[in-house]
Amino acid sequence: MPELADTTVDPVVDPADWSCPAPLRDQPVVVMGHGGGGALSAELVEQVFTPAYGNATLAALADSAVLELGGARLAFSTDSYVVKPLFFPGGSLGDLAVNGTVNDLAMSGARPAYLSAAFVLEEGVQLTVVDRVARAMGAAARTAGVAIATGDTKVVESGHGDGVYVTTAGVGLVPDGVDIRPQRARPGDAVIVSGPIGLHGVAIMSVREGLEFGVEIASDTAALADLVAAMLAVTPDIHVLRDPTRGGLAASLNEIARASGTGVRLRERALPVPDAVANACGFLGLDPLYVANEGRLVAFVPGPAAEEVLAAMQAHPQGTGAALIGECVAEHPGMVVVATGLGGTRVVDLPLGEQLPRIC
Repeated sequence: MPELADTTVDPVVDPADWSCPAPLRDQPVVVMGHGGGGALSAELVEQVFTPAYGNATLAALADSAVLELGGARLAFSTDSYVVKPLFFPGGSLGDLAVNGTVNDLAMSGARPAYLSAAFVLEEGVQLTVVDRVARAMGAAARTAGVAIATGDTKVVESGHGDGVYVTTAGVGLVPDGVDIRPQRARPGDAVIVSGPIGLHGVAIMSVREGLEFGVEIASDTAALADLVAAMLAVTPDIHVLRDPTRGGLAASLNEIARASGTGVRLRERALPVPDAVANACGFLGLDPLYVANEGRLVAFVPGPAAEEVLAAMQAHPQGTGAALIGECVAEHPGMVVVATGLGGTRVVDLPLGEQLPRIC
């Protein structure tokens, strides 16, 4: 590991050669980190679920599975939402349950069409709370242009739940000629993020912990299918899309780098971190790269098309803050590094668990 005082970039030093001791992760029971979208989550999937379900479709481990059925290419995804609190600045459990699944479908380039919704309710929860969540889901679905076509409800005894849990699944059509998956990242790709990062996680934290940062920070929760359609209208050859939810931008980029066997190099000064998020993270000792987002995407776009795609994103309401933050490189395969404002380089590793549990 280079000395911390040395802020110059040595061209002969490969970050892939850097190593630091890692904590042992031999866990006999489930811990909160297993749901955090980081290394523990990945190990749970790789060591338990993938061997149990083993099939080629699942092995891709994308946000949604792309299936051939009856001559059509369908994207199919499912997700559970356990956010606490249920309502927060900028959104609610209901918004997340719709937008999260819509976005997972959109990350395959699909046009989302139908969702299912399953509620697990705790005995004693106020029906007005359930109604408020359901109405938020209906409004979000109409905004996203999808229909909630089927669902289910279960009730558990008081003390055996946490108010309301929601699981949604969705299907959508993938256009011909579109092949978006993490394995397609290539050296020379531009890395673009669709807007400011860290807003959702900090918004949840502020209301959960009763913290004030001098300005209200609202979640960025939003459906991104229309933004993806605008990007695909520029070029259908977008290589990778991912919505950086649990584990933040850092987790998404590490997953893409490892799946594609390439490296990712970011420019710290290009990262769109709002002042309020930077201040909150600085106060609490958090890194904005690891904070969850619910209305942002990161795209790997062939270099020659990057400027045109970026312009199309910035012209869309959900992409006005889009920024080119780095590139995909052949060096240090499977790793993400950041060129700092001081001229140094730091590794951005996959988080172990999550800085803020129960946020989506």
